[in-house]
Amino acid sequence: MSPVDPRSLTPDELLSTTRSVRKRLDLTRPVERRLVEECLELAQQAPSGSNSQRWHFVVVTDPAKKTALADLYRRSWSQYRGSAPGQIAAYDAARQAVQRRVVDSAQYLADHMHEVPVLVVPCIEHARQPTPIAAQAGLFGSILPAAWSFCLAARARGLGTCWTTLHLRYEEEAAQALGIPYDRVLQAALIPVAHTKGTDFKPGPREPLERIVHWDGW
Repeated sequence: MSPVDPRSLTPDELLSTTRSVRKRLDLTRPVERRLVEECLELAQQAPSGSNSQRWHFVVVTDPAKKTALADLYRRSWSQYRGSAPGQIAAYDAARQAVQRRVVDSAQYLADHMHEVPVLVVPCIEHARQPTPIAAQAGLFGSILPAAWSFCLAARARGLGTCWTTLHLRYEEEAAQALGIPYDRVLQAALIPVAHTKGTDFKPGPREPLERIVHWDGW
């Protein structure tokens, strides 16, 4: 089978094959700065509340800073993994097998996060204070679409990403490591970025629409 050229993907193929890439991240191949910047330029075209555009992206390539973030991520992962068996047990046998593979893949990422060529932390300006749910929706709705556009743009350039949030348990420590003004800038995710080992990604298994779609009410 010939390799898939990500740039030839149709919009539907791009949307359905942008996967959480962990084990297939190429930890040995550098990621060109221009590729990251192209993805960020496309991310800027995403919508934001009232067109505020209060987003920021901290791109981390410094080995010491990557190690600091990876250490925070692993610390949080070790706590999260302790609850994984109970969560997996709630699924049927087929789904349990899938979730066990996910946990194994996530463990690999936790073990190798510091080796990923580029880590991207999407952020948004907002005073750190209690925020009503309606305002939270607008707040994170002003950064998450841009961050996902970044992931889609990366896929179209042969780069793999994985949306992670576990480091946010230690967000203040991450802010200190990266010089982010913690009192007025919120972090939304930690996205590892690398070239992928192969480009033949497929759509993932999902629930039938009739189980999740509710017409005219629940």
